[in-house]
This record gives sequence, C-alpha cells and structure tokens, in this order.
Amino acid sequence: MALSQKLQIRQSQALVMTPQLMQAIKLLQFSNLDLVAYVEAELERNPLLERGTEDEPAPGEPDGSGTADKAADGVAWNANESGPNGDSGAERLDARLDEAFSDDAEPDRPRTAEASAGYSQWAGVGPGGRDDDDYNLEAFVCAETTLADWLREQLMFAITDPRRRMIGQYLVDLVDEAGYLSGDLAAAAERLGTSVGEIEAVLAVLQSFDPPGVCARDLAECLALQLEERGRFDPAMQALIKRLDLLAKRDFAALKKICGVSEEDLADMIAEIRRLNPKPGLVFGSAVVQPIVPDVFVRPGPDGGWIVELNSDTLPKVLVNQSYYAEISATTRRDAEKSYLAECLQSATWLVRALDQRARTILKVANEIVRQQDAFFARGVEQLRPLNLKTVAEAIGMHESTVSRVTANKYMATSRGIFELKYFFTSAIAATHGGEAHSAEAVRHRIKQLIDAESAADVLSDDTIVEKLRAAGIDIARRTVAKYREAMRIPSSVQRRREKQAAAVS
Repeated sequence: MALSQKLQIRQSQALVMTPQLMQAIKLLQFSNLDLVAYVEAELERNPLLERGTEDEPAPGEPDGSGTADKAADGVAWNANESGPNGDSGAERLDARLDEAFSDDAEPDRPRTAEASAGYSQWAGVGPGGRDDDDYNLEAFVCAETTLADWLREQLMFAITDPRRRMIGQYLVDLVDEAGYLSGDLAAAAERLGTSVGEIEAVLAVLQSFDPPGVCARDLAECLALQLEERGRFDPAMQALIKRLDLLAKRDFAALKKICGVSEEDLADMIAEIRRLNPKPGLVFGSAVVQPIVPDVFVRPGPDGGWIVELNSDTLPKVLVNQSYYAEISATTRRDAEKSYLAECLQSATWLVRALDQRARTILKVANEIVRQQDAFFARGVEQLRPLNLKTVAEAIGMHESTVSRVTANKYMATSRGIFELKYFFTSAIAATHGGEAHSAEAVRHRIKQLIDAESAADVLSDDTIVEKLRAAGIDIARRTVAKYREAMRIPSSVQRRREKQAAAVS
C-alpha cells in the first residue's frame, strides 16, 4: 500500500475549553473560603471589577424587582445584555457551562500568584489591624503565650552553653501542640553535626520543664515524666506504664500479675494515671478552629414542605463598573490598551456570570437532595435513603461530575445540624425480604443505638447485632457490622464488657 498526501475538508463539533469555561468549572467546586480568596485576587487584578454593596443581591438571589419568582431564577446581571464579543447572554452561557461541567477531568487550582494576590491588601498592616506606623498596645496585651514561647523562655535560664542552647531551640521547634517531640533524635544529631548522646542530654533538660510531661516521645514517656514529678514512679507503676496496651483492654487480671499488686492497689494506680494529662501542651491552647459556614439553609415551610435558601454571606458580591470602562475606553488610543480593556471587561463579565451560575447550580442540587431525603429532614438519620450522584444528576438534567463538584466542600444547615452535601449520598444495604433498601448511614446509626443501649450484663457481640438487624429487616453480614463498628471507633464486645465492669466497680 503506497503512502500519499492529500487534503480533506471535515466538519465536526467539539467542546472548546476556553479560559472562561475553565474558570466556571473551578468556581463550581470551590469552598466558600477558596471562592472568597479567588474573588479577592480578581478584584485586585481587574480594574473593572468592584465589590457590590449590601443592597446589591448576591448571585443566585432574587433582586426584589419582581422578575424572578424563585431564588434559583434570580440573576445578578442582565440576561439580555450582549458581551463585549457579541455573546448571546444567559441561556447560551448556561448551556455551555453545563456542557463544560460534564468534563470528568479535574480543573486546575488557581495559580499561586493569583490566590495570594487577594491578601496583598494587608501588606504593611501591623498587629491589631493597624498600620506599622501606628503603635497598638492592645495587640501585645491580648497576645497569648504559646507552648513554644514558654519552652524557649525556660530554655534561656536552664541552659547557658550556646551550643546546647541551639540544640534546645531546634528540639523545641519539633514539639507539636500536644507537647510531644515529633522528630527523630538520630536525624536531629546528623543535621546539627553532634552526637545522639548530646541530643538526649539536652532533651532530658527539656523534659524537666513546665508543664510536666512535655517533650515526651510517646504516651508512656509522657505519663512516666509526670509520675516522676509527683514521686509516684515506683517499680509497680513502671511495670504498669510498660503495659498500657493491657490497661486499654481493661485486662486487670494480667496487670495484677505483671505488677505484683493486689486488686485494691491496682485500682489506686489506675486512678493515679487517670489524674495525669496525656496531652500537656494543650494547656496553652491549640490552633484556632474555623467554624463551618453553611452554603445552604434548609428550614420547614408553612405548607409542610422545606424551604431551601442560599447563604448570602458566602456569595461574593461583585459588579462590572461599566461607567469606568466607558470613561477609560473613550480616552484610549493604543491598540494594546484597547485590547487590555476588552480583556478585562470580558473577564469581569464572565466572572459575574460564572458566580451566578455557580449559585444557581448549588441551589438546584440542594433542592433535589432535600426532595430525595425528605424523610431524613422530617424524622432523622434512621430514615436516610440510599442515594447516588447519578440519581440526582438525572433528576436535574446535569452530568454526574457536575453534581460531584457541587457537593464537594459545601455544607447544608438543617434543624438536625450542619452536614456536608456528600453526607446525603450513601450506599444501599439490601432488605431481608426484598423490601426497600436501607442506607448505610442509617444502618450505622442503628448499630450505635443498639450498642449504646446495652448493659454490662448483656453486651452485644457482632453476631448478636447481625441477628437483631436481620430481625428488623436489614440483610447485613457480620464483617460489615465489624467494619461499621470500627469506623465509629467502638471497641469489641470483650473490651466493652471490661469497660462496663470497671465502671461499675469504680
């Protein structure tokens, strides 16, 4: 067969992933914190974008003008307005975005430079939120002492040798917020160019610092340091500390034999250990926990249904400054400047529209989840139904990957608590007599209820739990019960029996 070259004309259709469509896909899967950071970066980069006022409706919210009957139909931009390149408005944009969301490939995260640009407005701001030129005494008064600061302060008085003080500083940096030394001493000795013996000598000094038990390498050493500080680290207690695994299993018979003490003495030793602090570093506090801000609110409606609303606080309000664009473009003469302004206008317009599309999509998916899980909102976890992405995607006419992106890092506030949207998607467990399948989350809740209700004289084994669940119409295997129990960090029946007996004795 001879090879030859020829020209052919072929007509085909393909989806082109423009930067604007990629931007819309990225916005869809962002959490509210990521979205705020991204929008802040765009506000700083694009001169045609400006923050909306509190009176301006957020994307996806009704504007109060009577043009939208539902929150999902409200828009923050004019759907009949053409873009700078003659695009056709809201309907065509929605169709293109829905097509773009069907791409299974994960979009890239925002560039580091762009993500960090949103915080550049705080450059030069000193403690307490004031400029560096304005001295703020309150920032120093309210500052909390950290564990590392407290250890360094003690180090300055305990060690005077500069070499050993440097080793101590290095070890202090390896202490986590719970007070444990997380690094390897051999690696530290190699890095600092010294011997392991010298590292251990400095560590011994650090372990004498306040709070007692700090700079320990494991739980046993932490408890031993505190017992030594109290003068209670006798041979029997040493033997007990070495077998904390038996103490966790409540195997008191083996512990009495190992420690060589009576039952009463063993009870006193265990009571002494319970008075110790397994995480001494936490007395200085830990990292600030950021509360979860829900993206969607669900509340009962007057007609017995449910009202689903977007949280406007998580929706950035941005506007395109058309008047500023008109003023600047009227005085622009160079082609490069005109091209830059056109690019900024197009980018700003697409960002506003993409934010609106994101809000609409979240609200649409949340509405369908509430409709599918109506029994959960009315009666609790036991009524949670099996649900997958395909069911929701088919119901709202979207692709599964779109629903997957929407439910990632999004939270719903209900009368029963705050749940991640992915919480409502659970696998199915078959019924015993061919009835309606049960949700895996509901079965886990049922297992926890059975275990919580058991008594010390009647602790349920996994086989007994299987029999009770099958009697309730749930077809489940013993290994599945064990897997769910371990996932909920519930010990075995043997350990639970020992714990209940120990609690009854004490």
